[in-house]
Amino acid sequence: MKSILHILLYFVPILAVAQGSEPLSVDVKGFVDTYHALRSESDYDWMSSRSRVRGEVTLSKGGAGVFVSANLVYNSILSERSGLQIREAYTWWGNERWDLRAGRQIITWGVADGLRVTDIISPMDYTEFLAQDYDDIRIPVGGLRLRYIRDRWNMEVVAVPVASFFELPLEPDNPWSVVPTGMPMPVQASMGTTPAHKLENMEYGARFSMLLSGIDFSVCALQTWNKMPVFTSEVQAGTILMTGQYRRMTMVGADVSLPVGQFVLRGEGAQYFDEAQTPAAGTDIPRSGTANALLGIDWYAGSDWNLSAQYSYKYIEDYKPTMSGNRHTHMGTLRISKSLLNNTLSLQTFAYMDLTDGGIYNRLSADYALNDQMHLMLGYDLFHADKGMFRMYAHNSEYWLKLKYNF
Repeated sequence: MKSILHILLYFVPILAVAQGSEPLSVDVKGFVDTYHALRSESDYDWMSSRSRVRGEVTLSKGGAGVFVSANLVYNSILSERSGLQIREAYTWWGNERWDLRAGRQIITWGVADGLRVTDIISPMDYTEFLAQDYDDIRIPVGGLRLRYIRDRWNMEVVAVPVASFFELPLEPDNPWSVVPTGMPMPVQASMGTTPAHKLENMEYGARFSMLLSGIDFSVCALQTWNKMPVFTSEVQAGTILMTGQYRRMTMVGADVSLPVGQFVLRGEGAQYFDEAQTPAAGTDIPRSGTANALLGIDWYAGSDWNLSAQYSYKYIEDYKPTMSGNRHTHMGTLRISKSLLNNTLSLQTFAYMDLTDGGIYNRLSADYALNDQMHLMLGYDLFHADKGMFRMYAHNSEYWLKLKYNF
C-alpha cells in the first residue's frame, strides 16, 4: 500500500498544474478473484492455486491524469509470486488532437488475437504458460507513448529506455517449467544477463494508422530485442547449463482490418531483421531475418454466436543446421463463443493448434454471472502433443475453477 501511495504522491504535482478549472476526479475500482486448477490425470495434484485483489485508481483533472493498478497476490504453490505487485503506473496529458502517456504501461499493436506478429513491445509472463487470462500475461513496460490524432488517421511514437523481457518458469517444482526433463544429467537454467541500461540499448518505434470507411490499416517499425530469450547450453562439472541470451533486432510490419457483412477479415505481417535463433547445443547463436504473417476471420453469426479463426506462419530465411527450430512454423487458433440465459452465461472454447508438429492446447470455459458483480467460472484445459511446443505440457491437462467479484 505504501508503494501505491508513493506513486500517487509522485504524480499529484502534475495534476496540480493541469489546465482547466475542472475539479479533481477520483475513480477507484477493481476486483477480487480466486483461481484453482487440478491436474486431470495421476497424481491429480494442484497445478495452480492463487488469490488476488486488484485495485485501480484513476486521478484526472482537465487534460491530465494518473492511473495506477496493482495486485495483492497470495499464491500457495509459487510462493515467490505472493506479495504486492505494481502493474501499471503512468500519467497522461492530452486533448482531442494528441496525448502523451509516460510511465509503466501496456502497449499493444496489431490486430491478432492471442498471437504475436507486430505486437512485440510488451513481453509476456509465462510463469503459468497460457493458463491465465491473456490480459494478465502481458507485462507492462516503462516508457513514453505519444499519439497525434486526426479524424482519419493517427500517428503513435513510443520509446522504452529500459526494455522488459519474458518471464519464464525455470524452477523444477513449477508444473509449467520450461526446463527439459529426462536429460542424462542435471539441468540448471537461468534467464541470463539482460542488456545493460544504456541509451544505446533503448527501444523505439512508430506506428501510423489510417481509419477509412470500410477498412483500417497500419504500418509500423520498431528497434527492439528478442523479448523471449534464446538459450545456449554447455556442460560443466556434469551439469547442463542453459543460459538465456538477448540480441538486437528490427521489426517492420503492417496490419489491416476489413469488415464484410457479418465478417471481419484481419491480416498482419512483419519482417524481423537479424533475429536471434535458438542454437543447437554447444554452438553460437545464429541470426537470420524472418518473415511473419497472420490471417484471421471473425464471424458474428447472430443469436450471440461468435466464431474466430487465425492462421500464422513464420519463415526463417537464412536457415542453418546450427538452428534447433523449424525453418517453417505454422500455428492456428480457433475461438467459438455463445451467450445464453439473457447473456448471464457465456460458453467458449479457444484452441491453439501447432500445425507444424501436431499438438493442441484448448481452453474450454463457462462463465456464469451470479449478479452484476459476481462471476463463477469453470473450465478444462486440454493439452495433447507428442512433439513440438506443447509436448512439455502433455500431462498438464487440468480442471479449473475461478470466482471473481468486481467492485
